[in-house]
Amino acid sequence: MTGPFLCLADLRGGLLESPLWDDRRQLLFACDIDTGLVLALDLQGNTHGRWQFGQAVTALGLGTSGALVVALARSVLRFNPDTGAREVLWNGFDEPATSRLNDGKVGPDGAFWVGSMDGRPQREKVSRLYRITADGTAEIKATGIEISNGLAWTADGRTMFHSDSRGPWIDRYDFDCSNGGLSNHRRIRELDEASGRPDGGACDANGNYLSAGVSAGVLNLFSPEGALLDCYPFPVPAPTMPCFCGPGLTQLAVTSHRHVSAAQLAAAPQSGGIFLARSGVAGAPVARMKGI
Repeated sequence: MTGPFLCLADLRGGLLESPLWDDRRQLLFACDIDTGLVLALDLQGNTHGRWQFGQAVTALGLGTSGALVVALARSVLRFNPDTGAREVLWNGFDEPATSRLNDGKVGPDGAFWVGSMDGRPQREKVSRLYRITADGTAEIKATGIEISNGLAWTADGRTMFHSDSRGPWIDRYDFDCSNGGLSNHRRIRELDEASGRPDGGACDANGNYLSAGVSAGVLNLFSPEGALLDCYPFPVPAPTMPCFCGPGLTQLAVTSHRHVSAAQLAAAPQSGGIFLARSGVAGAPVARMKGI
């Protein structure tokens, strides 16, 4: 980072996630899983929209039309933020009642990728990673996961990163942009509480992978091979997901949550806000979903 993280929006949301930069509207979208809220803000911190979905909203994506892809607990919607129109895109989630969808992002193949999580206190490796297309077709792309997280692609679209927040590990795949095919699976990093369990992720223009170390109050920057290149302290205890944004994707917005101890909240009352810093390296653009 070339500048400090400053609080862009002191929202004090329960579990803010999935910051998403819309270069057409020049707005940053984000969601609060706990309250089912989707927000739109500019990079001065002004709110331009608030939409309530009545249940957990876990991840967001953009469509080629400007619509949003909204992952709820057990379904995925097409949402028009200009009109408020909502349409079910996929409702084929058939995992146990204790599971829900989690981190999601549009891939370079133009499909929406979203993983699930086991919501039980004693989590098991029952979760999946799905690839969903505009016609509502879903394909299971990975299994054996506790909490699917950390989806990100390199700028050339040829590499995908994926993490398990409870594994905790980060995996890397070769990616086929034409059909979403995965190959050459490698586990590039195993982590722990002290180093930062991997939550949301993003790629920079150099092909490196930035991971929110949610348990350690840091952002970890890894090489494509998993070497730790840098570790950036974060101003609140639990950063959840980074997102490159702004002109040239040279700023970094990061969401956070408030599921921390009372002592931590007293010391960091802006937990659950969105923070912004200047980045010395531009980010990799995030794709839009085809047909949405």
